Amino acid sequence: QVRLVESGGGTVQAGGSLRLSCVAPGFTLTWVCMGWFRQAPGKEREGVASIDSYGNKNYADSVKGRFTISKNDAETTLHLQMNNLKPEDAAMYYCASTPQPSYCMRGGWRGTDFDDMSYRGKGTLVTISS
Repeated sequence: QVRLVESGGGTVQAGGSLRLSCVAPGFTLTWVCMGWFRQAPGKEREGVASIDSYGNKNYADSVKGRFTISKNDAETTLHLQMNNLKPEDAAMYYCASTPQPSYCMRGGWRGTDFDDMSYRGKGTLVTISS
């Protein structure tokens, strides 16, 4: 059974940085389309960033220029480097994956795509202090 496990969340001051990681113990991350969602209390879930098997990346407009999605060379870890964090970035961040290429081919993920993902982590919490 594939599990996605996120880590790296925490509390950081506005303007600071965090690096989130996602692993699937016992598996390499060779799914066609992987990425991150986030959901803040009282708000709808939103797609943050995605990456396909060719390394093509998509980002939500709200994080472009500040966040970077990547996989390590061994394809064992998915990262989300988050710089210049803002109070509105505070949320639970979820790693997810799907074998369906269409989710990456059409651009950024919609929040509702989360329910269509084949594998989803339980999330890691990011809190921003001002």
